[in-house]
Amino acid sequence: MKLKQQGINTLCTHAGEITDTQFKGAVSPIFPSSSYAYEDVPVKRYPRYFNTPNQEALGKKVAALEHCEAGMILSSGMAAISTAMLAFLNRGDHVVVQQTIYGGAFNFMQEEFPKYGIEFDFTDGFSEQDFTSKIKENTKIIYIETPSNPLMKITDLEMIVRIAKDYNLVSMIDNTFASPVNQTPADFGIDIILHSATKYMGGHSDICAGAVAASEKHIKRIWNTGKNLGGSLSDYTVWLLERSMKTMALRVKKQNKNALKMAKWLEKHPLVEKVYYPGLKSHPNHKLAKKQMRGYTGIVSFELKKESDASRFMKSLQLIKQSLSLAGVESTMLAPAQTSHFLLGEEERKKQGIADNLIRFSLGIENFKDLKTDVEEVFEKL
Repeated sequence: MKLKQQGINTLCTHAGEITDTQFKGAVSPIFPSSSYAYEDVPVKRYPRYFNTPNQEALGKKVAALEHCEAGMILSSGMAAISTAMLAFLNRGDHVVVQQTIYGGAFNFMQEEFPKYGIEFDFTDGFSEQDFTSKIKENTKIIYIETPSNPLMKITDLEMIVRIAKDYNLVSMIDNTFASPVNQTPADFGIDIILHSATKYMGGHSDICAGAVAASEKHIKRIWNTGKNLGGSLSDYTVWLLERSMKTMALRVKKQNKNALKMAKWLEKHPLVEKVYYPGLKSHPNHKLAKKQMRGYTGIVSFELKKESDASRFMKSLQLIKQSLSLAGVESTMLAPAQTSHFLLGEEERKKQGIADNLIRFSLGIENFKDLKTDVEEVFEKL
């Protein structure tokens, strides 16, 4: 059976497997060596070249899940983003960036691009005009993130691909919040798909990794920059990530269900000012999300009516953890203004609509009733 004909759970489980030819084990063996023969071998392997057996195999799994020709595993999501962008940019080039993106990516562009003489502009909104109005003669990349972190805004993938083709640009997307379970941007024509594999791919809050999927031509260019920047990942962690990805579809689908139920419940609660979740019919981009996504992710952001209640609310929870990162099997919350988007500064956060009382809620795989009870008991004390 060809990979394209296999279902998502089958791909998660079997794509990119390494066959244990010696002992016939059911799982991929680990090849932890950092030193390989270089004569009379078809491939000269070295960890920094992203081509050890485990690195190479997991890249194939990522590619299969994202419906791309090739994939790479890197040391973090930011390693994936920075390596991919620098692979296609030279001094004097320009990038058009979606208005709302992950704080780490925002900070990377703000602090590092000027050192390389690279120009960039953030859009004022999400319409076609907002993107095309920022394009210059030296623009090379159009960069988006959908759903966006943390306000869950949805960008039209077909529109971005059309713009990229019209202006001969490389299109890049951070697909972390969706995961390939919920969204495969390559099906719409997006060139390069990026992930913080720390999140839904890892899924257990014990791995830090990044991933890139694209055409073989684009991956070769990213690889060439990557081997110079050195953002490779230990084969032990690569093996753990492959293990984790076997259950990704099962985890994400459960998280999707929990998030949709929680979003609907929070939307009706008198202490909640606003809920951001593309699965809600009240979300301004719900129809677009329904068109280009198979599920709406396990992340719900919401604002409490009293700003002072946010920190007290999270600290009072018993089951749900107040914690950095997201997408683990356990449910977590954080305040983006204090964590993921702190580096943006107060003025930029306000510009993007990230309020101090905004809470980002990453739903895990627990029973929904238990999660609701945990939140409800705290609400009763506020």
